[in-house]
Amino acid sequence: MESRKSKKPPKRHTGTVIIGYDLGNLNSQISFSKPGATEPETVSAVMGTEQFNIPTVLCKKPGVNQWSYGKEALRWADMEAGILIENLFELAIIGEPVLIDGENFNPAALLTLFIKRSLALLSMETNLPADLAAIMFTVEKLNLRNIEVLSAVAEGLELRPDQFFFQSYRESIYQYIIHQPQDLWSNRVLIFDYNVILKTYMLESNRKTTPVVVFIEKQEYPHLTRTFGLAEEKRQEWSERFLEIAGQLCSGRLISAVFLLGDGFKEAWTGEFMKYLCQGRRVFQGNNMYSKGACHGAMEKQKPSETAAAQVFLGEDKLKANIGMKVLRHGVESYFAVLDAGVNWYEIRNQYQLILEEGKELSFIVTSLTGGVVTEQIIALEGLPERPARTTRLLIQIRMLAAEKAQVTVTDMGFGALFPASGKKWVRELKVTS
Repeated sequence: MESRKSKKPPKRHTGTVIIGYDLGNLNSQISFSKPGATEPETVSAVMGTEQFNIPTVLCKKPGVNQWSYGKEALRWADMEAGILIENLFELAIIGEPVLIDGENFNPAALLTLFIKRSLALLSMETNLPADLAAIMFTVEKLNLRNIEVLSAVAEGLELRPDQFFFQSYRESIYQYIIHQPQDLWSNRVLIFDYNVILKTYMLESNRKTTPVVVFIEKQEYPHLTRTFGLAEEKRQEWSERFLEIAGQLCSGRLISAVFLLGDGFKEAWTGEFMKYLCQGRRVFQGNNMYSKGACHGAMEKQKPSETAAAQVFLGEDKLKANIGMKVLRHGVESYFAVLDAGVNWYEIRNQYQLILEEGKELSFIVTSLTGGVVTEQIIALEGLPERPARTTRLLIQIRMLAAEKAQVTVTDMGFGALFPASGKKWVRELKVTS
């Protein structure tokens, strides 16, 4: 079979401001970078403070089209001056109309309204949307439904495709860490996230490879739910639990730095836990890593850095195998790359045309990036019209449904007036494993 593939260069924007938006179901944050900045800044929800959390809520005054968001929305609700709408991201994921003040609202539109209002916090720093170069939304985990919702939000914000991107919290951690001084991540990096339940992330680099391969291992501890104002008798118990987890994660491992994310670490029980972590490790406390990491990720989309070029992040959203086909080019059999490993699955789209040499099947070669295992997967074209050799032209369209699952759509294009297209289409899935 012979192949043909063409790509058009993406259109470019003229803006200069880059935004990282951490979209959480309870709270959100915004970081941004302007030309000349050495590190992204995080917007404060209250001017003159470091209150970075923006409650992800709206409030509507009854009987009028008047809305508030964030802390102001909570204040309206406390005064019983409006109808509070919480869990905006979750509502948008569910997708059912939301009844407010006797009227049904599209939940994606509500989420868009919240984001649009919250971006107004940048009005003192920049002129949006005119100055916007790119915005990276980061959420805990990406799947097809999350991406559908975020794409609908981007459309509601009237963003062009080259202006908006998505990445998971793991990739935001990666982007943040590799843009810090290298001595902080010369060995492993441990992150504790204690906003709702305790979650830990361990970043590790394999420096024996070129480029360096970076992994992040995540663990969750649902039994350690954040509690406010922990009673005196419970503080010792909580300290011992966290100390035990820290010991399990740090034992036998060289860890350069530890980051503590979330207001949960401001409680009074953390003394022994913190003392243990500080033994031979640098410890940092804050809660804006995700939005800053998203901002760094967006900057990499605009202008890749040498640091990022020297690393390959194999996160949960990365395609961990190369996909290709054996084709004939000028009569010589060669390998034709269809999809390359190391790219986020949700960013992958490809289409090309080929001429079927003979038979009624296509063969795809899947090569694991980590294990080196090569598998051949066949797509049978049942019902393809009988034609002489090299007189069937096929359109191949491929996209990822998840990091481990590719969807291939094959369309019979015929071969000119002598062999018209049949209109037949085959949709199959390829299993992609590491």
